[in-house]
Amino acid sequence: MTRLTTAVDPHDPDYLAHHAAATARLAELDAEHAKALLGGGEKYTARHKGRGKLLARERIELLLDPDTPFLELSPLAAWGSDHPVGASMVTGIGTVEGVECLVTANDPTVRGGASNPWTLKKALRANEIARQNRLPCISLVESGGADLPSQKEIFIPGGAIFRDLTRLSAAGIPTVAVVFGNSTAGGAYIPGMSDHTIMIKDRSKVFLGGPPLVKMATGEESDDESLGGADMHARTSGLADYYALDEHDAIRQARRVVARLNHRKPHPDPQPAEEPKYDPEELLGIVPADLKTPFDPREVIARIVDGSDFDEFKPLYGTSLVTGWATLHGYPVGILANAQGVLFSAESQKAAQFIQLANQRDIPLLFLHNTTGYMVGKEYEQGGIIKHGSMMINAVSNSRVPHLSVLIGASYGAGHYGMCGRAYEPRFLFAWPSAKSAVMGPAQLAGVLSIVARQSAAAKGQPYDEEADAGMRAFVEAQIETESLPMFLSGRLYDDGVIDPRDTRTVLGLCLSAVHNAPVEGARGGFGVFRM
Repeated sequence: MTRLTTAVDPHDPDYLAHHAAATARLAELDAEHAKALLGGGEKYTARHKGRGKLLARERIELLLDPDTPFLELSPLAAWGSDHPVGASMVTGIGTVEGVECLVTANDPTVRGGASNPWTLKKALRANEIARQNRLPCISLVESGGADLPSQKEIFIPGGAIFRDLTRLSAAGIPTVAVVFGNSTAGGAYIPGMSDHTIMIKDRSKVFLGGPPLVKMATGEESDDESLGGADMHARTSGLADYYALDEHDAIRQARRVVARLNHRKPHPDPQPAEEPKYDPEELLGIVPADLKTPFDPREVIARIVDGSDFDEFKPLYGTSLVTGWATLHGYPVGILANAQGVLFSAESQKAAQFIQLANQRDIPLLFLHNTTGYMVGKEYEQGGIIKHGSMMINAVSNSRVPHLSVLIGASYGAGHYGMCGRAYEPRFLFAWPSAKSAVMGPAQLAGVLSIVARQSAAAKGQPYDEEADAGMRAFVEAQIETESLPMFLSGRLYDDGVIDPRDTRTVLGLCLSAVHNAPVEGARGGFGVFRM
């Protein structure tokens, strides 16, 4: 039998302490998610609804098939910035007429749905997910265009939005735009460049320049309807493919468009899967509050994979990295999970071989992060840690099967790279509230700066100010601690969301279903030169 056993005791004092700390972190996370749900606040939400309009998430709910999940992405975008949490846009993956789609929706309660720099980053990430996983893209549009005070950060890179839409279409990935209100200036190109466009009577307003701009530029008098209303675009310009009577009718027509796409998933749906043998609630008590305390990642694996069944690969070699095969919601996966944090030469070579095997078998890879990085020191440098770490990073870089990453503990230094961090383009990357990620731990980074400053003073023959050093270390530690927290990183789109550990199996199942909309094919060779 390859079914994992467990050593978790829900009554153990350490477990209870870990569970309490995790619960407190989740309460903080819920409070931040609530800010995104509020949109522009009660005043602007009431004004929007007073105009007889649906909210962004209400539109999404009506668009999706009844009683199907919606995997919201990047809900904390712009956290810690001067812009509202959520970045005035909702993005995520849901099912429409049985077809998994990437859905984006402007939130018009936040500055009229205007795009700020974080909106742009969030939209570009959504387009990337649609492209990589061949998901039809549905845009629910109501935006006044760019947030003008931020134009210097939006205008130049913002053209990539339109580039992406045309490239999705060229790749045979359908794009659908439903215009609920204003779609002006650059925003007019969203319906203009989509394969299918739906507009609403007396609601949709699509023009490159509104009446005031037209007056200033040409002296021509015009009104919204004749210049860019749905009736005009349906009857005269031809920009509107479908003419809806109201928002509900527009959503109904969008669902019919998707039903007629003839979009076929290349992989059959998996068979029903056996639930894990252990309670996912226990995931809250497995990861210690202090990430310096080790924990067994098999306890996490046992609570997310089908039937808690896991075939471990090389269990006696490179034991600080756990590797093996499982299924998750019926999909085969290869799993790499850090055990004791540090990656040595043996772990690096083991990982490279395992990644090659997954590519030979066309099996997606799941990386569970809890690493402080590759081991340093004279013995390890002489033993080849650089070339062996490079071997692992080479394998990750050139692997072609889909990668999923979850930061469950520490994810520091080049270990973050070797475990397929954001720069290595995992199809999806999520973090637990317990996660931390930075170039190194706060104390280590502050200590390095202190040593360098001390050596510099000695080289100049100057006395060293110990009081100033203590202040510097405290300041740097506090800064790095803040910048390594998951909400800070998620606000910058370095992950696709901070998730409740208990939802990990569900989130990964939705992601695996999404990635199977595209061919799952591994690299056959082509890994570059491995330094042996």
